Amino acid sequence: MKFTALQIAEILEGDVVGDTEIEVSKLSKIEEGEEGSLTFLANPKYTPYIYTTQASIAIVNKTFEPENNVAVTLIKVEDAYAAFSKVLEYYNLVKLNKSGIEQPSFISESSTYGENIYIGAFSYIGDNVVIGNNVKIFPNVYIGDNVSLGDNTIVFAGSKIYSDCVIGNNCVINSGAIIGADGFGFTPNEKGEYSKVPQTGNVILEDFVDIGAATTIDRATLGSTVIRRGVKLDNQIQIAHNVEIGKNTVIAAQTGIAGSTKIGENCQIGGQVGIVGHITIGNNVKIQAQSGIGRNIKDNEILQGSPALSYGDYNKSYVHFKNLPKIIKNFNDLEKKVNGNS
Repeated sequence: MKFTALQIAEILEGDVVGDTEIEVSKLSKIEEGEEGSLTFLANPKYTPYIYTTQASIAIVNKTFEPENNVAVTLIKVEDAYAAFSKVLEYYNLVKLNKSGIEQPSFISESSTYGENIYIGAFSYIGDNVVIGNNVKIFPNVYIGDNVSLGDNTIVFAGSKIYSDCVIGNNCVINSGAIIGADGFGFTPNEKGEYSKVPQTGNVILEDFVDIGAATTIDRATLGSTVIRRGVKLDNQIQIAHNVEIGKNTVIAAQTGIAGSTKIGENCQIGGQVGIVGHITIGNNVKIQAQSGIGRNIKDNEILQGSPALSYGDYNKSYVHFKNLPKIIKNFNDLEKKVNGNS
């Protein structure tokens, strides 16, 4: 789909400087711009590229005044970065604007769905599934019995949502995610063998939750594993059974959270963090990448290390750790002097 500079300016409430009818059909970085593409300039260090870019249209701040001739058509806005983000959102809406039910796909007769939905080929929709309005289910998705999907939710190709799970409004589940698989529940017997503990609960995603590609969220043993409103999970995260994550918490890739742990609101958790089960992490907690959390954490703590320490204590200790060879040498030299004088 092509857009003219004038059409883009109307969307962004900006002013065109140049050819109002010039068209673009793709997006580009300013340093890699090519004919027919739209780019933007927000960071001053990229200003030299505005004079050499081959892009057809560039979004710039209203305060920008070129020092040399520019061939690119400019759209001047209050905030170029925010405006380009708005364009990206609009571009995604257009790109994902699919509707209808493709074949072959299977939809149980007992399931219901709302208006303006899209169900891609080779998808499976089980018994008693309830699908809201404007839902998009891409090809090769499996949705088990008794699942509900709220309005405006997108489930990308290859995702699996097991039975009885509840997905809220405006959620995004990226490719390969698995919601509601059995939790890791086994009990040993006198022979040292392990018997499976039935996992009879479900997973609940509240509204505006984003789940990254290949992330897995296990169903509860009893009750629900709950991901609260506005939570954002990166790719390849493991959330175990009966975990609860508070609203607006964000978690980076390859983090693992063991069963029954409760995480508060507005937390920021870095990549490859390991969190043990049956603990409570407070609100507004920040955990640096690759940290190991093995205890309850109070509100507003900042942690790093494995096992994790207070962020400040960790940094002070790490300075000494880096200097440890020098400290040991100084200690040995001092010991020799003391022993030589005794």
